[in-house]
Amino acid sequence: MLRKLCLALSPLLFTACTTLSDMPVGTPLSELHRQFGQPSVACPPQSPQRFIWTQQPFGQLAWAADVNEQQELIRMTQVLTDREFELLAQGDWNKERVFCHFGPPAEKDYTPYVGVKMRVWSYRYKQNGVWPAFMYVYFGDDGLVKHHHPGPDPLSLREERSFFDF
Repeated sequence: MLRKLCLALSPLLFTACTTLSDMPVGTPLSELHRQFGQPSVACPPQSPQRFIWTQQPFGQLAWAADVNEQQELIRMTQVLTDREFELLAQGDWNKERVFCHFGPPAEKDYTPYVGVKMRVWSYRYKQNGVWPAFMYVYFGDDGLVKHHHPGPDPLSLREERSFFDF
């Protein structure tokens, strides 16, 4: 009986949850803060101003909210996607621009290659919306993005898996 009741109510429970991607245009920034807490990143004031809520370092999602001068939502974008990472090939991207677009990386490191020392930021995400991956973003000595590419998420390569791994 209890099992049947839980199964019957489960669709209602899942539809009652609001996510960042469900927020309508025009939502006040104060409402986003109320429902989802303080963002991980608040980029310097400009028009539009950007706020990022991220699941890094272990999650695979980050939402960027662009708000207007009236502090109302213009758009909400899930930024840890292949499509968004393709933007790195367009124009010059410095560390600040990468940080304000994608949020903080899961890891910051240097390349381990002899003779090639570049700063690399790694973002955990789902490649093609499915595969656990890292997007590696390489910065040159001038602080600009020189290269980026996906690779398997090291956590997904573990041989032992727990009950909660998908």
